[in-house]
Amino acid sequence: MELADVTTLRLGGPARDVVEVTTEAELVDAVRTADAAATPLLLVAGGSNLVVDDAGFDGTVVLVRTRGVQVEADACSGAQVVVQAGEPWDDLVALAVESGWVGMEALSGIPGSTGATPVQNVGAYGQEVAQTIAWVRVYDRTQQKVRTIFAVDCGFGYRHSRFKAEPGRYVVLAVAFQLRLGDLSAPIAYAELATRLGVDVGDRAPLADVRRTVLALRGSKGMVLDADDPDTWSAGSFFTNPVLDAEAAQRLPEAAPRFPQPDGSVKTSAAWLIQAAGFERGHATADGRASLSTKHTLALTNRGDASSADVLALAREVRDGVRDAFGVTLVPEPVLVGCAL
Repeated sequence: MELADVTTLRLGGPARDVVEVTTEAELVDAVRTADAAATPLLLVAGGSNLVVDDAGFDGTVVLVRTRGVQVEADACSGAQVVVQAGEPWDDLVALAVESGWVGMEALSGIPGSTGATPVQNVGAYGQEVAQTIAWVRVYDRTQQKVRTIFAVDCGFGYRHSRFKAEPGRYVVLAVAFQLRLGDLSAPIAYAELATRLGVDVGDRAPLADVRRTVLALRGSKGMVLDADDPDTWSAGSFFTNPVLDAEAAQRLPEAAPRFPQPDGSVKTSAAWLIQAAGFERGHATADGRASLSTKHTLALTNRGDASSADVLALAREVRDGVRDAFGVTLVPEPVLVGCAL
């Protein structure tokens, strides 16, 4: 199997061995078997956050196809929704909106699996999964046992968690979300979304309206998968938004976006830095095989016949250009498998 067939960037060479699992027990068994044989292991579910080397993966690739959503709901405590790791994320968000579960509607349209969301603390348009996760069930490869880790112990931060801090140690099996019941969204925290909805920041809006508006916003930026649109053949946002100390943020141009954080740091926009450094939408490698999306500078795209080397070369060009212009080093968001910037 070519890993290009199971990643949204459509990149990656052959896997040595492939195991497909459909239950938690099969997933744990596949990981234990690989570990017992000291075989390199790569877990692939949605494949939306991976950049895999052209040489492929010399080990076992486990395709996580586990499914299942269990719900316990009542008017007092809301809904606790336990979701298997392989469930497609956007299917879950659609179900939440249809069912009147509040708290993940602004995360509509994000590709990938539910099990990947706590690792990156996936977020968009003012929401993060950390706001609604109750606990995460994992297989701990170090302790060689299944564990339940409650949200308070997950180490959630901006695009970060304890699962990301110790790469490879934890295999997410299931995620439990605690969601309020209602017809209106959580307070809208993102100005662009509030404007599109015709409400003020902090107001609520009907769940279905929020989902529809987020899908439209993401679609306009090429951030909703479309088999016919190369602008969506990406890993989503390739770089995280830099979080700077106050002094570094002060050195940015006056026009640079600044979002003060509770700890005194300042978040800025990677997309703004990329464009201000001279990289316009559609900026491409010399052969045109990889380019920035024509809709959004933060997405690096495969135009149809790119290699991983092509995309990484473009990423280096952008990273180095931003560093030279502003003294800020952009950090990649996808997981790089067998390759590096």
